[in-house]
Amino acid sequence: MASRGDEPLARAMDRARRPPSVDTLARSIKDVGLPHPLLVEAARAAIGAGDPGSARDRALRTASELLRPVVNATGVMLHTNLGRAPIGVQQEAGYTNLELDLSTGRRGSRHNHAATLLAAACGAEAALVVNNGAAAVMLVLAALAAGRAVAVSRGELVEIGGGFRIPDVLAGSGAELVEVGTTNRTRVSDYRAVLSGELGDELALILKVHQSNYKVVGFTESVPVSVLARLGPPVVFDIGSGLLDAGTPWLSEGPPAWLQGEPAARQALEQGAALVTFSGDKLLGGPQAGVIAGQSDLVAQCAAHPLSRALRPGRLVLGALQETALAYLRRDGDAIPFWRMATASLADLRRRAEALGAGEVVECRSVPGGGSIPGLEIPSIGVALRGDVTEHLRRAPVPVIARVSGHRTIIDLRTVSPADDGLVALAIEAATESTAP
Repeated sequence: MASRGDEPLARAMDRARRPPSVDTLARSIKDVGLPHPLLVEAARAAIGAGDPGSARDRALRTASELLRPVVNATGVMLHTNLGRAPIGVQQEAGYTNLELDLSTGRRGSRHNHAATLLAAACGAEAALVVNNGAAAVMLVLAALAAGRAVAVSRGELVEIGGGFRIPDVLAGSGAELVEVGTTNRTRVSDYRAVLSGELGDELALILKVHQSNYKVVGFTESVPVSVLARLGPPVVFDIGSGLLDAGTPWLSEGPPAWLQGEPAARQALEQGAALVTFSGDKLLGGPQAGVIAGQSDLVAQCAAHPLSRALRPGRLVLGALQETALAYLRRDGDAIPFWRMATASLADLRRRAEALGAGEVVECRSVPGGGSIPGLEIPSIGVALRGDVTEHLRRAPVPVIARVSGHRTIIDLRTVSPADDGLVALAIEAATESTAP
């Protein structure tokens, strides 16, 4: 039986065995920098797991999952996981004339700003902006073909990231899919056969879909827009990547060789497409958005559909898209970060790599990414570090995201803004020190 003298010791031992209070533990990790309620969640989860010491790691994990700037050194110019096209538009707090007509003082339309500029930039009668490329296709089909048939080549029934499939979009819009031709060969006679068959009178549209993330090579055949446009039904061309004009008048040296064969909005409309749809955050180089451009009556039908309101973007996206469109109309490709990156010379990239003073300066290959121009590689210059140090680079105050090739970590400078070279140098230094024997 314990004596009275043992009681203080027993109480002390009991307190040592008891976990700290949630609030005390949360306050002990406040240097992580998260709001107190999030620290409380981390502390409560750690205590509940019987491991109070894990509270800091749990809080750090929460912090790492928040949106934050990173340096893209992967060589993938439109990296979906990193937000695709880099954008540098900043907007001050305040109000805008989003839906106000300043000349009359009455309610206006959010379609009269960025959409009007994009229509001018690609030679369309009108345009409409929604929140992503998939939404653009869905809205067109729902507004123009619900309850009716839509002809699509079997070679264009694509799937893009996230399980987005053209047949599923058609079904969701209420349109009926009519498959035309075969996977590798679709002829104009295949479309004519559909038009002369039982579904001919019910055919609302011909949908042409760019094979933006894969290639079919060998014994192949497809029908160009110029031929499809003569068949009768309106042709909707989902060009996907958002190249506005194949002539790239915003680039002083003209179109890069690697753009050859990529469909562009202006040329598709000139060849007879009634509408084109494309993304805002791919080759357009703007924020995530979807654009419908072409004949004004068809665009108006899309804008009047109930889905249009559900799919409309907010003023931040429209503001960023407006600045992007203005740069195109000024023919100022240097104002668009994607085009600065894509057209950087090898000489400039090599100079920057040598200035880093770390690792081995190497030739490498960048890719467009983001479901654009599949199979294309663009010469680039980077820095190679021995082994896989990608985890160490990700731990930098501003994480640097690189790739591993041939037992080396490659930091491809084509996708790194010159303004971030200092951050890359610091991350390399820290990674090198962490892996030193």
